[in-house]
Amino acid sequence: MPLYHDDDQQMLAESAAAFMAEEGSIKNQLRHWRDRDCKDGFGHGLWRQFAEMGFTGMLVDEDDGGLGMGNVEAGIVLEEIGRNLTPSPFLSSSVLAATALKHGGDDVKGRWLPGLIAGEKVYSVAIDEGAKHRPERIACKAEKSGNGFRLSGKKDFVVYGASSEMIVVAARTSGSDTDTDGVTLFAVPQDAMGMSHDSVRLVDSSMASHITFDGVELDGDAVIGEVDGGREVLNAMLMAGRVGSAAEGVGVARGAMDITVDYLKQRKQFGKMIGEFQALQHRAAHLYSEVEIARAVTIKAAQLLDGGSEKADMMASVAKAKVAKAAGLAVKEGVQMHGGVGMTDEYDIGLYMKRDRALQEFLGDQYYHANRVAEMSGY
Repeated sequence: MPLYHDDDQQMLAESAAAFMAEEGSIKNQLRHWRDRDCKDGFGHGLWRQFAEMGFTGMLVDEDDGGLGMGNVEAGIVLEEIGRNLTPSPFLSSSVLAATALKHGGDDVKGRWLPGLIAGEKVYSVAIDEGAKHRPERIACKAEKSGNGFRLSGKKDFVVYGASSEMIVVAARTSGSDTDTDGVTLFAVPQDAMGMSHDSVRLVDSSMASHITFDGVELDGDAVIGEVDGGREVLNAMLMAGRVGSAAEGVGVARGAMDITVDYLKQRKQFGKMIGEFQALQHRAAHLYSEVEIARAVTIKAAQLLDGGSEKADMMASVAKAKVAKAAGLAVKEGVQMHGGVGMTDEYDIGLYMKRDRALQEFLGDQYYHANRVAEMSGY
């Protein structure tokens, strides 16, 4: 398949770009909520506007009231989110949680999908149990209790966890902590007794929670998929999330590159625009090439995922690793080419660096995914 968008996808890209640049701009959203020390880290009004645009239900099947689109289309929206640093629960709610809910029964989908599609509810996912992304190890336990389960354990860095009406939790229902089987996914409502949050503000001003589950009682309808068979659902959710976070990372890289190139055209030194200096031109050209390669591999990963290819899992990790390197280069070069003012809060380039650092760690950094690609390739 060609590594560019078709006509319908291009129309979506133009619509998303205009919407994010206006409604989701750094001034209107990120700086606005950050400077007010907002406990959510994002605007619920903007989330409702996402729903009006049809974004919230993009990955929800048409039979369930959504648009039935794919990860390529979700990636288009995420790229514009990254480009404008728009704080929103789109990745956690409309990509990760929505992908998990696809595997749920009619009861769990009927309970949670309408609120997501309408932009009335926000969802998050609780996977990691340490400082680093290691989904191979699930120690949080869900033990049989009557007709349901009792959930106990801890989850770390649950993005927008305290603001979510529901949290998709990966828990162990049998076996040892590192077993592939024996994992089950649960839709845990925010008002569940025994669940507590320790909220923290991340480097990019978004909010996350360290969550403790102290004997949380869940009924059988909270199960997403099959008991002990949640690893397949978890992997599907992770693939979608990794491709989505890569797409957002491409947007961060492009946004940082764009404002840096604009600065090169405006800043004068020694009587000429600094963009006229060949050394900076070479660095800008190299950066452009790296960002375009990262964008191409991300589109490829989304296409493979939408097509149900066996190679999608590996390509998702390839995209995550490549984008991390490209976005890291974009923000570092951006700060350097801005000179001293690149270190000040007055200029937006530092905000791109902060978002890049948080996004690189989300669902695994470049080293985790590079190692994963090597292992999947037989090394």
